[in-house]
Amino acid sequence: MDYRIISIGAVSVHELWDKQTQARTPHATTTLVRSEGRVILVDPGLPAQVIVARLAERCGLGPEDVTDVFLTCFRPSHRWGITGFPKARWLVAEAEREQVGVALIEKLGQEEDEEMQKLIEQDVAVMKRCEAAPDKLAEHVDLFPLPGYTPGNAGLLLSHPNSTTLIAGDAIATAEHLEQGRVLRGAYDVNQAQESFMEAVEIADVIVPGHDNLLLNPTRRRF
Repeated sequence: MDYRIISIGAVSVHELWDKQTQARTPHATTTLVRSEGRVILVDPGLPAQVIVARLAERCGLGPEDVTDVFLTCFRPSHRWGITGFPKARWLVAEAEREQVGVALIEKLGQEEDEEMQKLIEQDVAVMKRCEAAPDKLAEHVDLFPLPGYTPGNAGLLLSHPNSTTLIAGDAIATAEHLEQGRVLRGAYDVNQAQESFMEAVEIADVIVPGHDNLLLNPTRRRF
């Protein structure tokens, strides 16, 4: 089993920076995980054409080589490029699929603006295409629920012989959030998000955050 960062993400406005910059389009960190024939792309946060190009640049693979696309959550910044992988199996945690899916259907029924209806219909179509992720996606690659920022936010726990890597999604958003012990603003359930944050820190030696480069867990001094 091995993994590689394909694209480093960014938040729209970094709430923990001393000096604020102009708001930008947020996009999630994209990671590729390979294990025993499974090629899993996690959180394709850039447009399809861009993420396909990054995949080729970073590891020489094309979209046809990807067997699975896993979303840590259903936020748009985590799935912007998912349509670039039509042959792959699309996966999201069952809790995220159920709760967010129901909310989308309800929102569609209440929306009167035609343009907004079309956008919501596109989101519903993507959600319907997503399957509930299994507990084990591949050898040494396990689903790791981290609810709170979204109802069913979930990461992937990668088991190495002497360490663990956690692809955490928005449970731990950036280096500053990890250093300061903060959850990303706008959480669905702040208390639950804080519990997931602590659980992630307890289990992982290396953390792939939702919108930053991979991080060494500062509580694990052997690194």
